[in-house]
Amino acid sequence: MREDAKAMGSLTGRESGWLTPSIQKAHERSETFGLNATMRPDYDVLTHGELRMKLEQNRVLCAHATPVMETLREQIANTQSMIVLTDAQGLILHSIGDDDFLQRAEKVALKAGANWAEERQGTNAIGTAIAERSATVVHGDQHYLAANRFLTCSSVPILDPYGDLVGVLDVTGDHRSYHQHTMALAKMSVQMIENHLFTNTFRNTLQIAFHGRPEFLGTLMEGIMAFTCDGRFLSANRSAQFQVGLPLAAMRAHTLSSLFGLTTPQLIERLRASQGHHITLDLNNGTVVCANVEFRRPTLGSEAPWPVDTAAAYERPVAARVQPVKTVSQGNAPSRLDCLDTGDPQVSAVVAKVRKVIGKDIPILITGETGTGKELLAQAIHNDSPRRAGPFVAVNCASIPENLIESELFGYEEGAFTGARRKGSIGKLLQANGGTLFLDEIGDMPYPLQVRLLRVLQERVVDPLGSSKSVPVDIAIICATHRNLREMIVQNRFREDLYYRLNGLVVKLPPLRERSDLAAVIEKMIQLMPPDEIAGAPLSVCDEVKALFEQCAWPGNFRQLGNLLRTAAAMVDDDGQIRREHLPEDFFDDLRTRPAPSAQAASDPLPLHGARLQDVQASAIAAAVARHNGNVSAAARALGISRNTVYRKMPSLCAADPRADEPNDD
Repeated sequence: MREDAKAMGSLTGRESGWLTPSIQKAHERSETFGLNATMRPDYDVLTHGELRMKLEQNRVLCAHATPVMETLREQIANTQSMIVLTDAQGLILHSIGDDDFLQRAEKVALKAGANWAEERQGTNAIGTAIAERSATVVHGDQHYLAANRFLTCSSVPILDPYGDLVGVLDVTGDHRSYHQHTMALAKMSVQMIENHLFTNTFRNTLQIAFHGRPEFLGTLMEGIMAFTCDGRFLSANRSAQFQVGLPLAAMRAHTLSSLFGLTTPQLIERLRASQGHHITLDLNNGTVVCANVEFRRPTLGSEAPWPVDTAAAYERPVAARVQPVKTVSQGNAPSRLDCLDTGDPQVSAVVAKVRKVIGKDIPILITGETGTGKELLAQAIHNDSPRRAGPFVAVNCASIPENLIESELFGYEEGAFTGARRKGSIGKLLQANGGTLFLDEIGDMPYPLQVRLLRVLQERVVDPLGSSKSVPVDIAIICATHRNLREMIVQNRFREDLYYRLNGLVVKLPPLRERSDLAAVIEKMIQLMPPDEIAGAPLSVCDEVKALFEQCAWPGNFRQLGNLLRTAAAMVDDDGQIRREHLPEDFFDDLRTRPAPSAQAASDPLPLHGARLQDVQASAIAAAVARHNGNVSAAARALGISRNTVYRKMPSLCAADPRADEPNDD
């Protein structure tokens, strides 16, 4: 460590003579932690595996903070400064910048995995900002540990959209090159991160961005509020809280009407009348503001083409309570299962089956291709069940890393493993207590964990990691998969005893191409499109496109259909009608192949009965290629598809045709 730092080793912060009240309190806390100003810092750097787990736990924060950190680095380049991102406990997750001012041993202090909590490092900007929940500068000998006094650090807490601390952004540099504007840049960067977290969390809601001066709309200065479709307040960013003059806790008692004096329909009507320009709104404190409004609902491009409970989706998870399930009268509440039943016999049969087992503690296994709406069906079952007042917790077993899924599902006690949260975690199983646990892609659950899940289902108790106590749990189980679990059992990839514990009722959702209610589904999805995605006349589909939709194979199911409608809505003319020219080019690759009848076709009929659509397509393409003596281009023209589609459906042709890699010109 540096000689000037060592020379100051016996000098405490008090002797410097310029401690602020907050720094004075921080020094007093440091003494209570049993730290000594002359001690050597212990950064307790995590191992690679432990750090990887921490990064996974904070992946959302890192995803939104990293681009902002890169921008900040450009602004403070060549200032001998490092930009550091930590979690809520002071653990460094990511650091970038100019580290030339650090000696080799000191570089460890600012690398990912090092810990700057106050109880470890004494008074420092990161740890003190966490303790005080406020922006903090610790300059030179204001640090409690003498070894850190060659630094000046500017730290700003990062709050999530619910007002909870999730991390800290810090700019650290040599104390001799401190710049007064550093804190201002750090605060602006945190505001950007918080706004990104806010819009990401509430992207499928009614959002109002506002400011008293129109030129500040679209900047960091604008306030942003999020509401449910019926006007219930969800959250507000820091600028919105400042403009309204209320803290977030007080704003939670308000609604759209009490804050802006408008109901949701009135606001939408005013938005339509604005013709794309900002509108004027009156805050409840008398301030007149200019506003931009986005009205989005979770419809297109997701597995949920019908309305969902927006308020419930954005409520913070609460600690699980072990209590009996109370039957809730649904009164006149609309059935979510009824919303799913739009006329297809297969879907109607599925709905009829699940109705008979709702509330009877019979596990349900939903199968079907990706994008067919398995989670949507699970949510509807929960909402129509006696557990509808309880939580609905969805876990995608395929999206959680194998080394994290055990702690995510079962939770853990404090100190269960290095890097565990100070107060532990209750896990998804206990979060779902009193409600429904939806295990999506159950076929991707690691084999060893299947044994633990089986015990939970049989004994209705959960054993958190590191705990010697079993916790009772009361949950309904719904699982989903696109895999063939019986084949996985034969391959020893899925436990047979768990399979028979999960398949109380097995239902299969048909892919979109097999549904007879496609027209009704498309009409409903169009009706639910947000107003800002439909310009001019109401959206409609011409007869030719309807016929094309009926021919499409829809490999992406609802996700593909949703994205296609959104794209087409942006391309339509003033009449609002979707025509062939408004469809994306790759849509035509997924049309079902219908070869024209011929003598050859009559002698080689396609094996339709019991065959998969992929096999039918391959047979049709092979027959066409044979009729045209191996000429792929001619076969493609005869079938009305592109040459690339032929190669994709018949990979064996690629090796035989040197033009397979050429650009498609059909």
